[in-house]
Amino acid sequence: MKLTTLTIASVMALGAALPAVAQTTTAKAGTELNVRDQPSPFGAVLGALEKDQEVTIDGCLQDISWCKISSGSMNGWASGQYLYVEENANAVPLVDMSGAAETVTVIQQTEEGTSKTDQNVAATATGTVGALTAFALGGPAGAIVAGAIAGTAVGAAAVEPTEDTITYVTANPVETVYLDGEVVVGAVVPSEVTTYEVPQPELRYLNINGLPVLVDAESGTIVRIVR
Repeated sequence: MKLTTLTIASVMALGAALPAVAQTTTAKAGTELNVRDQPSPFGAVLGALEKDQEVTIDGCLQDISWCKISSGSMNGWASGQYLYVEENANAVPLVDMSGAAETVTVIQQTEEGTSKTDQNVAATATGTVGALTAFALGGPAGAIVAGAIAGTAVGAAAVEPTEDTITYVTANPVETVYLDGEVVVGAVVPSEVTTYEVPQPELRYLNINGLPVLVDAESGTIVRIVR
């Protein structure tokens, strides 16, 4: 897969711009957020951003589903759904800028042979494939960002994993399940996906897209990514 960066001048606005948002070159992570080597939930994880960590936006895909970011020594791709900018004291997810931000550099995806993403998807043809649902606090997908700003971070009321539970997950790896969507705290795992017991009955675990996670046993909501 070849990624071609289009200059700002070559990007035509598809709608009215969001004044301060459209002109920004920085954003913040609305939750603990993976940084990947390509714009895909199946890309290799290079590191993770802390909640509210500031990043520089080097460019985004046309729909702003993924943005190329840098923060300190970390460079890679992050989900636009969980990056936000502040506008009049409100958190505005970058993904809401799709089609409206003529001053955001657009990175165009073009196929050149078989990409790593293609290979990963092909490898999961016989596995479990579903989708992660963004957990919104009284709003649509993306409200997780606003909730984090307001101090009502998703999972705050969840049972805190003990050291014994973390050790158990690390010592007992399970087969990876591939799901469409970024793996973040607060995302909900489809009910049909198999999860496994841990020492704490309130929690269960599984491996999503290569990342071990603990979920709430009742709701399937991700409460911890075990790194």
